[in-house]
Amino acid sequence: MRRYSAVVMPVTRAKTTPQPRRIPVRGDSARRRKDHSQELAQDYVEMIDELIDKAGEARLTDLARGLGVTHVTANRTIKRLQRQGLVTSQPYRSIFLTSNGRNLAKESRDRHETVVRFLIAIGVPEAVAESDAEGIEHHVSRETLAAFVRHLRGRR
Repeated sequence: MRRYSAVVMPVTRAKTTPQPRRIPVRGDSARRRKDHSQELAQDYVEMIDELIDKAGEARLTDLARGLGVTHVTANRTIKRLQRQGLVTSQPYRSIFLTSNGRNLAKESRDRHETVVRFLIAIGVPEAVAESDAEGIEHHVSRETLAAFVRHLRGRR
């Protein structure tokens, strides 16, 4: 994969030393990277919690199917979530959430529901709101989420 730096050297025909020019960066890239790294963990713990609620257990094959990933990908991610202290699992057994995992699943589900309710409140059709909330929920700041909640309370 090719990577580009933030400094671009302009092409000049003169024999002077070209001066680098800075390319502006939009947004808070550190926060965006952190949000992306947490997105996967949130999706997994949310799905595990859902499977436990509906089926009484969360099996790796059901988790992979529900998230649309391969068994190998789901297994690697579960190992990472174990290292992060969010899940416990043993080979050929169900996957369980730790208390930290349950807290993250609840926060993620609450955030998702708030975003969906807000989008519906501003006129987005329910099916579209559900789909769009999947992306928005992971990147919305606490301040913006609080504004969504204030807006929703004001509409009652």
